[in-house]
Amino acid sequence: MSNVTCNDVGGTMTRILYLSPVDMQHTSRRKLMIAGFAAALLALVAVAGVIVGGGSAANAPRRGAARQIPFDGAAAYEYLKQICDLGPRPSGSQGMLAQQALLAKHFQQLGGQVRMQRFRYRHPQTGAPVDMANLIVEWHPERKDRVLLCAHYDTRPFPDRDPVNPQGTFLGANDGASGAALLMQLGKQMAALPGPVGVDFVLFDGEEFVLSDNDPYFVGSEWFARQYVANPPEHRYRAAVLLDMVGDADLQIFQERNSMWWPESRPMVEDIWRTAARLGVREFVAKPKHEVRDDHLKLHHVAKIPACDIIDFDYPYWHTEADAPDRCSADSLAKVGYVIHEWLKTLK
Repeated sequence: MSNVTCNDVGGTMTRILYLSPVDMQHTSRRKLMIAGFAAALLALVAVAGVIVGGGSAANAPRRGAARQIPFDGAAAYEYLKQICDLGPRPSGSQGMLAQQALLAKHFQQLGGQVRMQRFRYRHPQTGAPVDMANLIVEWHPERKDRVLLCAHYDTRPFPDRDPVNPQGTFLGANDGASGAALLMQLGKQMAALPGPVGVDFVLFDGEEFVLSDNDPYFVGSEWFARQYVANPPEHRYRAAVLLDMVGDADLQIFQERNSMWWPESRPMVEDIWRTAARLGVREFVAKPKHEVRDDHLKLHHVAKIPACDIIDFDYPYWHTEADAPDRCSADSLAKVGYVIHEWLKTLK
């Protein structure tokens, strides 16, 4: 993820717990029995949360678990780790090429129609041409009314916000791999997607091929948007949903301010958050917080597609070496994937 203007509202969010701590200051036998029962029940709830979320104990939910999550967050988390095992994946790197091969094979095996939208970009430091590619996956291409689900899959060249080693190694587990991993798992459910609406996945290259403050962001999404306008396809996108930084183990997804300001995008945002509320996924917080500069800006401004950004920007490891798989959670991926899949099923 690239840039943000913070506009926090409402102060610190109140955390909602299913069980309150038992007052252990009272020593009567009755109170001790209640305390023991509450502790046992709390342990049972914790175990149930792990099972429902599809994660391990290390990836147990930090907040209220949804009642039922028929989305395999553990598999998505394994994909996240598999991507990070490739190492850093900045545009034009060997890590990016390996990731493209991995993703193309995965989506093809699931029945998606995969193509690479290739282009070149001038390296901001050396001026040498850098080969880039947006990876596009089409599901149910015969459906002309379509929705775009997207994420960026490049990593920032360096962890420039790291307080110790800003020129070190950046794996981008949450900022890069989480969106791609979620789409890898969501792809397993696309062949059976009911209804009249088709879906395209797009993984954007060059979202933050940035080495200095003056370098441009969103190279891949701008290329995609301009091609959509210059060479319009037979179908049109009724909406675009950007998934960025959705794996944080301490998940809180507020409504992004641009997405709420745009009148053609706001109904989509409200519909997704209503879906989350219906499913009991409380990590989707139905109020705006951050104004984020991200790939959805190009989709909205250039391609004129109603677009929204689903992002947890309250992530302390952003652009640091600590953005690693152990900072992410199978439970978080399960909840975001569950909400998006259920929302897709409601489209008419």
